[in-house]
Amino acid sequence: MQLKITFAAIIFMSAGNFPGKWCRKVGKILVVDNQFGVRRLLVETLLEDLHEIQMAENAEEALLLFLVFKPNLILMDMNIINGIEILEKIRVLDRLVPVIMMTDYGDTHNMEQAKELGILYYMDKPFDLFELRERVKKIFNSSGISTQG
Repeated sequence: MQLKITFAAIIFMSAGNFPGKWCRKVGKILVVDNQFGVRRLLVETLLEDLHEIQMAENAEEALLLFLVFKPNLILMDMNIINGIEILEKIRVLDRLVPVIMMTDYGDTHNMEQAKELGILYYMDKPFDLFELRERVKKIFNSSGISTQG
């Protein structure tokens, strides 16, 4: 029985679920999107790079998790209810946290507002997951957060 528990613990740790010597977490990312499938896809993709990730479905969850989780990066769907308003509230709390905005339709007015609020990137859905991972690595490299797992 002890061998099975130890083997399960090794599998658990090697899957990136235990921050330690063998699988150090890289960055803390908050994913905000009203579509569960999109949130899940982003989480699974970014977990490959050993990031610690929290998901929010709406503005209220996003603000709460922002305060509690203290992410190094936010990936936010602009189309959630009050997407610009939540970005404004986040900027009151932290002017420097990097934000990537995502949307499935172009809205130049909201895009301009988001740029004025200091987003780093604006990505149209569907987006290239490899491009997203590269942008995340670039953000963490420029902020001094290691991207080596």
